[in-house]
Amino acid sequence: MNPLNVFPSRRLAYATGFLVCAALLGYAFYLQYVEELEPCPMCWFQRVAIVALALVFLIGAIGNPGRRGAQWLAWASLVTGGGGAILAARHLYIQSLPADQLPSCGMGISYMLETLPFLDVFARALKGSVECNKIDLILGLPIPAWNLLFFIVAVIAAFLLINHRAHKA
Repeated sequence: MNPLNVFPSRRLAYATGFLVCAALLGYAFYLQYVEELEPCPMCWFQRVAIVALALVFLIGAIGNPGRRGAQWLAWASLVTGGGGAILAARHLYIQSLPADQLPSCGMGISYMLETLPFLDVFARALKGSVECNKIDLILGLPIPAWNLLFFIVAVIAAFLLINHRAHKA
């Protein structure tokens, strides 16, 4: 049995996925601007992945695709959500390292984006820095762990939506 059959349509399921992404981004901005928790470069790239996944879900919510469209959206979610999962897993790995094994504090993400080519910024972010090693727990798990769980669940849900059967009225 497909657990997503609680949704009466694919459209509603995709809209829910979009709203969850929007809520996660809203919470990230709350942590940044209200709690003054400055995101590291890895956090920024995970946010980009959430935005990309949100766009996939938004396309599904607006387009209300059939089975073939749901297949395309599932693969798009695998690219965006899979990329986000890889980033979150890398961030968790960086957080597991002792501070003496990390590169020293580097340039801020804004400065890097202004002065370096994007691929150089991305490569430097993936190497990690002391900023990425700061662990803030939410309900007992670090933020990248929550992101990793979300990306995995979102991609699985997108693939389950391929075989979604709407409720009969």
